[in-house]
Amino acid sequence: MADIKDATRLEGLLAPYAERAGELLDRLLVEPGAETPLAEAMRYCVLSGGKRLRPAILWMSAEAVAAGDGGVDQAAAERAAVAIELVHGYSLVHDDLPAMDDDVLRRGQPTAHVKFGEAMAILAGDALLTRAFGVLAEAPAKLAGALAAELAAGSGAAGMIAGQVADMGLSLVAKGLEGVQYIHARKTAALIRAAARMGGLCGGADERSLSALSDWSLAVGLAFQMMDDLLDVTASADEMGKTPGKDADAGKHSAVAVVGVDAVEKLVGELSGRAVEALLPLGAAADKLRELTGLLVRRTR
Repeated sequence: MADIKDATRLEGLLAPYAERAGELLDRLLVEPGAETPLAEAMRYCVLSGGKRLRPAILWMSAEAVAAGDGGVDQAAAERAAVAIELVHGYSLVHDDLPAMDDDVLRRGQPTAHVKFGEAMAILAGDALLTRAFGVLAEAPAKLAGALAAELAAGSGAAGMIAGQVADMGLSLVAKGLEGVQYIHARKTAALIRAAARMGGLCGGADERSLSALSDWSLAVGLAFQMMDDLLDVTASADEMGKTPGKDADAGKHSAVAVVGVDAVEKLVGELSGRAVEALLPLGAAADKLRELTGLLVRRTR
């Protein structure tokens, strides 16, 4: 588990990316003409805190493959970073709804349906998802289509939504750890993979580099969600910024429930090792991604 130094290092590593993402989100989040109450809800859902992990992964991935190779297409990366954070924001709003996880706390604040009502929360989530692809449509033409395809694959019916369907018990999955990892790979890792691959595209990655980013992001995404499972049973609401223990109480698919705390800690270590190994083809240019891997699997929230 993380200590105070690890938490400070993680915050410091993410801070410049979080600041840049925050500025862009503030400017691009709501399109002109949006109804004021809806715009207020959208801004609350996205601008009320968060690590901005996915935009950071996107930019770090772009930097890792662009070294000495013409640099990063910053205009495309900025649009991609905003888009993926909007999709992440929409997913949290819908995940917290009474029909889903029925949670009242997110990032230490009331969830969207608690603050604005269920109907507005649903509509705000819908608007965030739609806006994400609107933002990508305004990216440089040579990358807009490919970026949109990656985001759709990571967040759609074969990615994040598939994981949520399975997590809600609305489709059949294998029993035990295999079923848990099926859900984690889709509900969490698929969007992290989209972030890494979108960053790779913005950095001009070749197929070998994109493959390395894909392998890294799948492993780190699984490790990240397993850490969430651990924190759900070990952390407090103040540490997590959301209600702990809800997954266990609801009988959700959890790695801890299936194999126990010690085995999950071992699995997290194995996955983080696999993630670091996947970065070998990228050399020293991927050092930030290596550092991020270690810090993510030692976090306390």
